[in-house]
Amino acid sequence: MNAYLLPLTGGVLLGLSAMWLLLSLGRIAGISGIAWGSLAGPERVWRTLFLVGLLLGGLVTHNVIGQPVPAESTAPLWLIVASGLLVGLGTRMGGGCTSGHGVCGLGRRSPRSLVATLTFMTLGVITVFVMQSLMGAAV
Repeated sequence: MNAYLLPLTGGVLLGLSAMWLLLSLGRIAGISGIAWGSLAGPERVWRTLFLVGLLLGGLVTHNVIGQPVPAESTAPLWLIVASGLLVGLGTRMGGGCTSGHGVCGLGRRSPRSLVATLTFMTLGVITVFVMQSLMGAAV
C-alpha cells in the first residue's frame, strides 16, 4: 500500500469514528475523558468497549498491513511513570487530551481547542529539539 495512503486512510477513519460517536451518543472522542469515565464515571460499558476497540483496531491493523507491533520501550520505568503523570496532569490542566482537542475540538471550531492544540504541538516540537540538541537523545 502506498506510504501516503496509510496515514490518509487512518485520518479519515479517525474522523469518521469521532463523527459517529458525536452523532450517535452525543459524546466527544477524547481518549482521556473516555478512559477516566470507564474507571470512575457514568456509562462505563460503551467507554470500555471504545478502549478495547482502540487496542484491537491497532492489533488488527498491524496484522492486516503486515507491520510488526512496535517493540517495548527501553526507557527506565521511572521515566515512563513520570511521563505518564505529566501527560495526565497536562490533560487535566488543559481540559482534555490531544484527541479531544486536536481531532474533535478543532473539527467543532472550538477556540479553546485551537489554543490547546497549538500549545501542545509547540511544546512537543520544543521537547524534541531539547532532547536531540542538548541531550543527544534519539527521539
